[in-house]
Amino acid sequence: MRIVISMALVVFFAQMSIAQVTNEIFESFKLQERRNVSYYFPEDYSPEKKYPLVVVLDAEYLFDQVVANAKFYSRFEGMPEVIIVGIEQSKNDLRWEDCAFEESSGLPSEKGAQFYEFLGMEIIPYLDLNYNTAPFRMIIGYDITANFGNYYLFKDRSFFSAFISISPLLAPEMENRIPERLMAMEQQIFYHLISEGGDAVVKQLDQNLKTLDKPTIHYSYDEYPAANEVSIATYGLGKAWEQMFEVFKPISPKEYKEKILTSEEPVFKYLEDKYAMIEDLFGFQKQVSLNDIMAIYAASRKKDDYEALKPLSELCKKQYPETMLGFYFEGEYYEELGEVKKALRTFEKAFGMQEIDFLTKELALEKIDAIKADFGY
Repeated sequence: MRIVISMALVVFFAQMSIAQVTNEIFESFKLQERRNVSYYFPEDYSPEKKYPLVVVLDAEYLFDQVVANAKFYSRFEGMPEVIIVGIEQSKNDLRWEDCAFEESSGLPSEKGAQFYEFLGMEIIPYLDLNYNTAPFRMIIGYDITANFGNYYLFKDRSFFSAFISISPLLAPEMENRIPERLMAMEQQIFYHLISEGGDAVVKQLDQNLKTLDKPTIHYSYDEYPAANEVSIATYGLGKAWEQMFEVFKPISPKEYKEKILTSEEPVFKYLEDKYAMIEDLFGFQKQVSLNDIMAIYAASRKKDDYEALKPLSELCKKQYPETMLGFYFEGEYYEELGEVKKALRTFEKAFGMQEIDFLTKELALEKIDAIKADFGY
């Protein structure tokens, strides 16, 4: 039933996306040929915002699914809106020419090298020049085109920050080369591998990637034994997409329990690191969500980390200046320090501001009355 609902949502959002999709014939100097290219731009695209860029190979099969996922998750799941470019490759079996590799070396053939430059020196620069793209770029491919995406790991710094590899047809030694390259790179890399589970080489790649212990490598794997070579993309793409943008999403109950409560670092540092990574990856500052503020507040109380309340209060004063958040948290901070006069004045300030979430004027007044009763003010 869940799969049926997901498919219905994909179809629904694919239909809604038609107005934002354009097609063009791209004259490629590198390939010395004309290529069919599709573009998706968010409906409310603004030059004032930055947009991650997603490159979709095998666009005839994958482009509409990727667009549907982008619209769905950006609307409901807290990921940024993205620009998507799809490269069509099915006509005359171009995908096999574009992504061909030499059996002896496992490296791209002559046409493959040209296609590599077509993406990196023509398509991506064209979009960077004409639109406000973010540093975060993703490439998505299936079987032979999935393998091709890995070649962008062979540079000291990759064009792409994220890779979705669907049932890849791997070139020789790629199961060893990919982990080696990831360990050698310093940038943040997100790598999601999807498989039906029957390919021994892909299984070996998964095992090798799981051994990597490096904070800049974010690896995940999904296996769908019930899928076939056609349905595997539909099975795996939605979940892969969700995991790729996990850092952008609000703190979940699972994240709160498994990462924040178990961490030995100061509670507020988790919030700082999360939003610093968002800014580093996507090139813009995201407003800290009320959900995340409340999660950090709850964790500070749960772990008796009252020092977290001070920087949290300063953050709230900047991002939610009309509300009680900042002064109420600051009042609790002074209360825990035993500085009751400062706490009283601060709760009084909170009382005069807008209510938000569980923070009400009645709650602030209770704090004020309790302090006055205890200390005779």
